[in-house]
Amino acid sequence: MKGSTILTLAMRSLWARKLTAILTIISIAAAILLFVAVENLRQGARTSFERTISDTDVIVGARSSPINLVLYSVFQIGDPTNNVTWKTYEEVSERSDVAWAVPISLGDSHRGFRVVGTTPDYFEHYKYADSQALTFADGLVFDDLFDVVLGAQVARELSYELGAKITLSHGLGATSFVNHEDKPFTVTGILKPTGTPVDRSVIVSLGAIEAIHMGWQNGTPTPMSRLATPDKLRQMTLEPESITAMFVGATSRVKTLSLQRDLNVYKAEPLQAVIPGIALSQLWNIVSVVERALAIVSAFVIAVGLIGILTSILTTLNERRREMAILRAMGARGHHVFTLLVSEAALLAFMGGALGLTVLYGFLWIARPFLEARYNISALRMWPGSFDFGVVIAVTIIAALLGAIPAFVALKRSLADGLTIRV
Repeated sequence: MKGSTILTLAMRSLWARKLTAILTIISIAAAILLFVAVENLRQGARTSFERTISDTDVIVGARSSPINLVLYSVFQIGDPTNNVTWKTYEEVSERSDVAWAVPISLGDSHRGFRVVGTTPDYFEHYKYADSQALTFADGLVFDDLFDVVLGAQVARELSYELGAKITLSHGLGATSFVNHEDKPFTVTGILKPTGTPVDRSVIVSLGAIEAIHMGWQNGTPTPMSRLATPDKLRQMTLEPESITAMFVGATSRVKTLSLQRDLNVYKAEPLQAVIPGIALSQLWNIVSVVERALAIVSAFVIAVGLIGILTSILTTLNERRREMAILRAMGARGHHVFTLLVSEAALLAFMGGALGLTVLYGFLWIARPFLEARYNISALRMWPGSFDFGVVIAVTIIAALLGAIPAFVALKRSLADGLTIRV
């Protein structure tokens, strides 16, 4: 009996029990879909995580932990322990080993989205992914004191277009009771999606941050703040006393470590200088616990699916004793019966794996425009890779090995039964 004949016989045997076979295939497909999807999401999340900031050699802020500094300066999560004086920023930016320095000022929000105060240099020097620069989907960088540039997610979720008037709020809550209503901003630019926290940013000039807080004391407006009208503020020279952090580029990568060391022992005030890549790696080690747990859970799901294959074959053995005996009577040898049942288990696993990959990547291919537009997910694989095919092959081999258990049982029974079945 040839191998192709056994394979054909295995397929016909499964078709004869199509309901059980289909349910088993679906369970394997769901298991592999979940496992591969979790791995895809894990790799995509890590890639997006590592692509958040690029070509920035050092991030500088007030003395705190490196992870906290990266969280509030890059991911806009949490708050700084202190600010950095403007004088220190100027001294750092004038160092001979510093090519550029971009100041960042945080503290206000707009309907739950963080306001980032910075300079036009931010749009030139902030890079993400593989040195990709920020680009505009519409409009230009802010020019007037009360101009604002929106990240892609802000514009999409709040349905803003160029020329829209918005009001900033004091504090970081989605709902604020202290608004800068007397100083509205005009949307002059909307950035293209980046898949980074920039998409959730409301970007204004540093002067605008100073302008909206003119006449404020201890976080609350005074009557003097009403006298500072937009027209008067435009005529003033608005220089901040302090900033939240700064992104710094060294004149060469060789000087990065010495620059970091000098800033960490800066005498004028306590600073924390971190190299983004190292800090992001440390941060990922913390958050990766969740993705490892998901991978373990999905692996158990595959194990349950494989046990389902074993169970489905074992439960039908008693019904198939006459079938096995007839095959022996027609000249099939013991290894043919053994190979038949192993082939059935392998076919169930292979077809389930193929179905799982087809459904997963078919969905991703169809939903890709939506995922990129809605959730800025662009790092996901849209086609099966070597890992995916490896999973299907591994599951098929394991299923074949598990199929050996009922195959041995069937082989023993067929030898003992002959053509007379004793139930």
